[in-house]
Amino acid sequence: MAPHADPVILGVRHHSPACARLVAARIRALRPAFVLIEGPADFNARLDELYLPHRLPVAIYSYLGRGDTHRGSWTPFAEHSPEWQALQAGREAGAQVRFIDLPAWHDAFAHLENRYADAADAEHQARAEAYERALAENLSVQGRDALWDHLFEDAGPVDAQAGLEGEELALRLSTYFGHLRGEGETGSLGNQAREQMMARWIAWAMAQDQGPVLVVCGGYHAPALSRLWRNMPASEPETPRPEEGPEGTIKNIANHPITTRASARFGSYIVPYTFRRLDAFAGYASGMPSPQYYQWLWEHGAEGAAREALRGVMQRLRERQLSASTADLMAVHARALGLARLRGHRQPLRSDWLDALAGALVKEALDAPLPWTYRGPLRAGTDPVLVQAMDVLAGDTAGRLAPGTPQPPLVASVRAELAAQGLPLRGTVTLDLLQEGDRARSRVLHRLALLQLPGVVRTRGPALALSGERAEGWSLSEPLEQQAALIEAGAWGATLEDAARARLEDRLRQARGRIEPLAEGLNRAAWAGLAALSGGLLRDIGDAIAQEARFEALAPALGLLHTLLRHGQMLGMAGAPVLRVAVEAGFDRALWLLEAPAAVATADTEDHLRGHRALQRIVADTLADLEDGAPDPLALEPARALAVWQRKAADPQAAPVSRGAALGAVLALSGRLGGGAQGGDAATPEAGVEQAMDLLAAMTAATLGDALAGLLALAREALATEPAFAAGMDRRIRALDDEDFVQALPALRAAFAWLPPRERGQLAGQVLSLHGAQHLPRRTLTAAPQGALPPEAMARARAGEAAAAARLAAWGIATGTGALS
Repeated sequence: MAPHADPVILGVRHHSPACARLVAARIRALRPAFVLIEGPADFNARLDELYLPHRLPVAIYSYLGRGDTHRGSWTPFAEHSPEWQALQAGREAGAQVRFIDLPAWHDAFAHLENRYADAADAEHQARAEAYERALAENLSVQGRDALWDHLFEDAGPVDAQAGLEGEELALRLSTYFGHLRGEGETGSLGNQAREQMMARWIAWAMAQDQGPVLVVCGGYHAPALSRLWRNMPASEPETPRPEEGPEGTIKNIANHPITTRASARFGSYIVPYTFRRLDAFAGYASGMPSPQYYQWLWEHGAEGAAREALRGVMQRLRERQLSASTADLMAVHARALGLARLRGHRQPLRSDWLDALAGALVKEALDAPLPWTYRGPLRAGTDPVLVQAMDVLAGDTAGRLAPGTPQPPLVASVRAELAAQGLPLRGTVTLDLLQEGDRARSRVLHRLALLQLPGVVRTRGPALALSGERAEGWSLSEPLEQQAALIEAGAWGATLEDAARARLEDRLRQARGRIEPLAEGLNRAAWAGLAALSGGLLRDIGDAIAQEARFEALAPALGLLHTLLRHGQMLGMAGAPVLRVAVEAGFDRALWLLEAPAAVATADTEDHLRGHRALQRIVADTLADLEDGAPDPLALEPARALAVWQRKAADPQAAPVSRGAALGAVLALSGRLGGGAQGGDAATPEAGVEQAMDLLAAMTAATLGDALAGLLALAREALATEPAFAAGMDRRIRALDDEDFVQALPALRAAFAWLPPRERGQLAGQVLSLHGAQHLPRRTLTAAPQGALPPEAMARARAGEAAAAARLAAWGIATGTGALS
């Protein structure tokens, strides 16, 4: 049989130096006609980009945007990655090099951010873990990574002729991965699709009959590929394309569609990567942990890696002022050598050195497991020495792309926008939001912030887009991770505006059913000048509002959106369809929620009142539009709002603050709506004050302040300046005894806080007049005299004196109000 009758399928662990050496040695010895690598097949036409002089690590970032779906996946490469060595050695040997896996935007990768994730199918994970656990127990090894090092990274060097050492390593790998996969296991639907694609490429390469075929793939796939390729067609596989997305529209401010796009956005680009992103302990399941250590192992061997690791750890500990003496270093070295001999290692491995570091440098009992004995992020309570050691072994190496590497259009778009606005990414920037030029710069920076671009940080400025504040500050820089983030953001669109809009729409979709993040997202849209959003998103926003269950959450957010809709000309948001949809749907939902006689928690009081005020402004503006004959008023029913407020004010089961706010809303609008809260005529100020006092008269001392807060929050202009209101409040408060006054005072004080200082002063003047004390300054009532007790303390003192006097009188010791007999 010809020597290339069967393909050579090398199952590897991603980012394993031992596997990388084996792959390179096998290719140089075999000199195959084809080198087939687990990687995105849609990148085959652009493989030359990977041979540019990049500084590793780098990754191929693939993305898909289709309708409501957006996802991305990375195919990372380090120098010690078997796939990278296959790329290099394959070209050196003159082989045809191909990636043979499905594109990363395929549905098989829907829940897999990293193509080289070191994990089996979920349904087979328990069996694979049981095998590894049994093997580790049999070999007295703790942890999956220590087991891997013990079995494979401790092997001797693989020579260029792939001699005995290489054959032994390959046999070990085949046996290990065969047990992990299990006999005849088909895998998940996603893995089945991937393996069928890879098997088709193997069958095609074998059918060319040009020479040996060598395949480099994840060890989990190797057993299946050995079986599948024989039953696949010999034709060259076609790379699948994503299905088209649903029809979509984007509407402009005038509510006219400006584009429709049903096609999916997809593609791949090389991005700079970092060892920190590659490290499994950063929560990124990407094969081997501690990439910096394994890079040292690749470059210098086990002895050199140990030397670099010890030097780095000891230097870091001293920088962090953690105990690390020369004696400690000697103890670590002695422990590592002893552990290696005990465990049968040729030279100390990663786990030997880490165990030695823990044994020599950690002086206290451990509150968390040793971090190299489990996978995933470091757990809380990990000793600081171990945290620093793991960080050193993870490394801070960052990749860099070679000049001329193709990049998505967004990169050039962002650079052009920054240049046009005179915004270099360095230093700090202070903007005046009332200046058109600075407003344009602010929009650009907010769009970059929406894309979560590292190095663009807003340091100060108003939270709301129409707050009236004019100063905004930004800190700008170009950190190493910025280039990768910008390339990855290119998945959202070709221009900065399109990409920021798509990213914002995705964020708004994630807020489905929650009004607060929805309102915050639309506020950010205002900052970024993104008034046009897709028609599908408009429907989603309407649905989200319809699902909101709390008036206190919905109505205040509604006020923000209405303000943007009504007065957002400077931001380009006035009249935006997305805001009309939100306001119209939210108004209807808010009235429905308000109708129920629900209690209002103290913590929700302010939001409840803000909600009433938002509805009041919307009704007032709608009535003004109707009176002025505006061409396109909001599709609202002011009369319905009036009816709801009337019922709420008259409902004795409703919360006092809500009753007061409902009556206050009607009083504030009575001149335009033409009806009173109880069906009477509130068109005159006197009638409004009478209704307000009737409501307050029905309140107890405990609820008086809450009802007053609702009245003043909604109708202070109609009440606070009326002498009749001051007289009525004076009578109502004087009618309280000392105990009731003490109980009512905190809520009364909070209620009067709704009055601006000037109006509080005017009310104080009216009260002084009622008591013939016009000659006194208003501050007599609005400011506490120096050294005087607070009013509630004075009331308590008077109540105490009265109680003492009554007790003395009962004993016959005192008469009157406290004079001794």
